[in-house]
Amino acid sequence: MLPRLPPARELIADRGYDSARFRTALQNRGITPCIPSTRSRKRPIPHDPALYRQRHRIEIMFGRLKDWRRIAMRYDRCAHTFFAAITLAASVTFWLGQ
Repeated sequence: MLPRLPPARELIADRGYDSARFRTALQNRGITPCIPSTRSRKRPIPHDPALYRQRHRIEIMFGRLKDWRRIAMRYDRCAHTFFAAITLAASVTFWLGQ
């Protein structure tokens, strides 16, 4: 079910990924899921709120990358060129942010 994932201890995800099947697949790989339960769950599954707050940093990073039209619209069809554009955008964003 899950694609190849890099080695990790925890996976931070939003409520959209809250399913027993997904959580079980993560735990079988030795990854602790940090996913808040959906409101429709009868018994909420606890998660670490301090760890979940770190997801905000990732969302900000993707938002800044999408400010670059070339990346948001995926003009580059070649994966190498697209990755080069992402690397350049991330470098400039980091450099300007300091």
